[in-house]
Amino acid sequence: MFEIEGTKNPDEIVIKTATKNITINMGEFTVDAGLEVGKLTGPGEFEVGEATIRGIGVGENKASTIYDIEIGGVHIGVTAGIEDGLDDLGISDILCTTSVRAVREISPKLVIAMGNVDGMVTELKLTARTEKKIKVKKLEDLPLALEVVVLN
Repeated sequence: MFEIEGTKNPDEIVIKTATKNITINMGEFTVDAGLEVGKLTGPGEFEVGEATIRGIGVGENKASTIYDIEIGGVHIGVTAGIEDGLDDLGISDILCTTSVRAVREISPKLVIAMGNVDGMVTELKLTARTEKKIKVKKLEDLPLALEVVVLN
């Protein structure tokens, strides 16, 4: 089981597992899990508690990073507004993004809107619901049809 929460920073999300709080900051392209080595940056694959985090370098000179985080068989893609490297990201059950293109290409079950959500929901012809956090116990808990959630 894990939870996803927003922060006051629209570039961040927090994933809480049984043993770790993992903060992904897309403004800085960092993952902070309170590790002794400090924040994780850039491409690579990391095991953090119950989570497997795969950073994928994208953009000019691979200067930006998008993330695929797998917890208990559920894949969480974190792209924010980045639209490069979506093929490398693969299938995401939950997608944290502001990009309509990413939603259309990846076809997640749940979108967590980061930043400005108005344009996204208008273009997708959906409505967004607001939650404090999303709790996921297993893949089957996710909606059958695409939903957009704004975390506050």
